[in-house]
Amino acid sequence: MGNAGLYSDFAKYYDLIYEWKDYKKESETVHKLVKKFKKSTGNKLLDIACGTGNHIQFLKKHYRITGIDLNGQMLKIARKKFPKTRFFKADMKNFNLKKEFDAVVCLFSSIAYLKGYGDLEKAIKCFAKHLKKGGVLIIEPFVEKKAFKSGTMHAQFVNKPEVKIARINTSNRKGDKVILDFHYLIGTPKGIKYSKEKHAIFLFDAGNFLKILRKHGFKAKFLKNGLLKNRGLYVGVKK
Repeated sequence: MGNAGLYSDFAKYYDLIYEWKDYKKESETVHKLVKKFKKSTGNKLLDIACGTGNHIQFLKKHYRITGIDLNGQMLKIARKKFPKTRFFKADMKNFNLKKEFDAVVCLFSSIAYLKGYGDLEKAIKCFAKHLKKGGVLIIEPFVEKKAFKSGTMHAQFVNKPEVKIARINTSNRKGDKVILDFHYLIGTPKGIKYSKEKHAIFLFDAGNFLKILRKHGFKAKFLKNGLLKNRGLYVGVKK
């Protein structure tokens, strides 16, 4: 995930909350796109905002993977799950691994935690610096502006013998930003805990997003059919 403050208290429950995601299918789609567009000859992949590493589980059979994330608790879990993979705590807007990759991916709308186009430009410039010529960049944005409906509510539940979780959120748009207001109830044998947090998400315009990609040396396109409904994917090849 892209923000150190988000999910910090709930990193250990993250995989349970997102158990519904088909990481295997998503990873297969990402791999097919990399194979289709990649011009470089290597197999090094950088997973930006890798979280607990759920895509890495399936991508590692095809690539030599490095992961970065801003959330130390998430990385702690990822390192435990994948001890042979290298992980770094880093900000997607400003990091330097001093190496280049054949593919760079930033999935599950992590890019939307940036605060605007200025931050996006910094991030894309940094991504480009870490890609080989002919390397592929794949970014999954948040819901498209036209598809987003303000005022919607969502509920998710985890029902395991050792833990019960209820998460409810509202989503409201303010200009180009969406505020996701999350409320949690977490029950364990020790008791029930209530907590809440707000996430600020930026709705990037596809045209402006593509302009920034092209400005920083990418031949880029937006694919409407992505990994999740109404999100799509940006795919760029470094010139």
